[in-house]
Amino acid sequence: MGSDFYPAYLSLAASGELKRRADEAVSTLAPCRVCPRDCQVDRLHDRPGTCRIGRWARVASYFPHIGEEDCLRGWRGSGTIFFSGCNLRCVFCQNWDISRECEGQVVSPERLAGMMLELQELGCHNINWVTPEHVVPQALEALALAAENGLRLPIVYNTSAYDSLGSLRWLDGIVDIYLPDFKIWDSATAARLLQARDYPEAARQAIREMHRQVGDLTFDQHGLARRGLLIRHLVMPNGLAGTREIAAWLARDLSAATYINVMAQYHPAGEAARSPAAARYADITRCITADEFRAAMADARTAGLQRFDERRLT
Repeated sequence: MGSDFYPAYLSLAASGELKRRADEAVSTLAPCRVCPRDCQVDRLHDRPGTCRIGRWARVASYFPHIGEEDCLRGWRGSGTIFFSGCNLRCVFCQNWDISRECEGQVVSPERLAGMMLELQELGCHNINWVTPEHVVPQALEALALAAENGLRLPIVYNTSAYDSLGSLRWLDGIVDIYLPDFKIWDSATAARLLQARDYPEAARQAIREMHRQVGDLTFDQHGLARRGLLIRHLVMPNGLAGTREIAAWLARDLSAATYINVMAQYHPAGEAARSPAAARYADITRCITADEFRAAMADARTAGLQRFDERRLT
């Protein structure tokens, strides 16, 4: 980031508002109302919710990630923190050990803050919270401590988009870059593959709110993302993701200038790759074809979207 860049959360940290929001968010863990599951479990007293996480966040790994979009990874990496657990149940999950088996270490707010500061010390361009939907209170708790101790990097909120509006309002003025993955358009398909029939509507509401907060994606003079919304969309076999409908909605109801990464790397994983469960998901037990990806890109362009992840750093 340029020397004049000022992350959104620093003003709220200085005024005490960041700490106040963190405290308010933590209080909603009992009963838990953090995400659209609204499972009402007393996570404050360390009972695991639908996400399989209790009072404290669990971290699978943290490191400078060079595999993200160019505008996030830059030349020193995006400071990713992979949170364990998940509020979705994607049958094709490519991080099953993290999302379902919850591999990783339980971390206190102090330890999580320390991870952010370590990533800053390593020279990362940003702090990238990966799958944070179910641990927003814990992340805010840690961010307040990290800011007190010198964190100055922007926050990337890297999410499935299965976020509640309540959580997103706590994040208003805190997150600089929202990175939601709009997975599936159709509710029946979402029920079958994500085990969340309300996912499409929850994602639309969440992405609208994210765009309201930060607008279209902007860059600094080096091509690094500075502030705004970056959509990820994974193309799935047999058109199951609903690329055409998602692209049309983005262009029509959000902004034709929405920056989108249309991704081709789907491969069978999780239950979709395990016999005999895979037999129930025969339509997603293969990778996508080149023709399917070209068709998805054509649909996105025909819908009116103008900005795709083809930028290269200068």
